[in-house]
Amino acid sequence: MGPTRTRELLAATLAAAVFGYLVVRGVYRYFPAVTLWTGLSLLAVAAGEAAWAWSVRSRIREGRIGVGGGRLHPLAVARTVAIAKASAWVGAVMLGWWLGVLAYLLPRRSELRVAAADAPGVVVAAVSAFALVVAALWLQHCCKSPGDPFGGKDAAGELLTD
Repeated sequence: MGPTRTRELLAATLAAAVFGYLVVRGVYRYFPAVTLWTGLSLLAVAAGEAAWAWSVRSRIREGRIGVGGGRLHPLAVARTVAIAKASAWVGAVMLGWWLGVLAYLLPRRSELRVAAADAPGVVVAAVSAFALVVAALWLQHCCKSPGDPFGGKDAAGELLTD
């Protein structure tokens, strides 16, 4: 399993933004109000992952990997990478969704009172989704072994980073 590629996340964000815009364009009148609290759950997950990344990074730097008290089990690191990858994808899709909603709302703020009221909540949700992507990518980065045997390449010799 290699690191999450940012270009793939950008493609998912763009696809979700187009999809979100088209959906919102057709059914916006049925949407519930978007408040400032709408996207804060993503921000809470991002903060949790950032704290988790800090913990993993400090344990790896101190060499506390292995089995035993206070050590980080290698399988826990592998599971952490899987969670970080999933969170990055969820964050990218949600960022795209909220950007699509924002693209619909911004030009209509002056003519639709509800669009003007929803716009701040959508901005907070988009920023929170972006924070989740950043925190997930950082968590994934913090799980790298200090002595990478492949030198940043996978087993086939292809470069893992973008």
